[in-house]
Amino acid sequence: MLHPVYVGDEASAAGYRLAGIRVYTPARAALPETLRSAVGDASLIMLGAGLARALPAGELQRLQAGLSPPVVVVPDLAGEAELPDLATHLRRELGMLE
Repeated sequence: MLHPVYVGDEASAAGYRLAGIRVYTPARAALPETLRSAVGDASLIMLGAGLARALPAGELQRLQAGLSPPVVVVPDLAGEAELPDLATHLRRELGMLE
């Protein structure tokens, strides 16, 4: 059965776990493997901003380009990493950024 998944830091994961969402709190070295596993059994992947920044270059874009499951970057409790600038990304993709 497919279900939403949170992949991120332990403090934020505690809140998602209380909401009934399956959580993964991998070490940075195990992050790519954990995401590959989550893609196979998740209806939605919520990726903490701190771990999103730790992904190898282009990996986040590749995950988000897939149609299923949707992958979204969410703020983490520590607030150490900024969220991606979605507006700038969309403007660049649409050729509106000079």
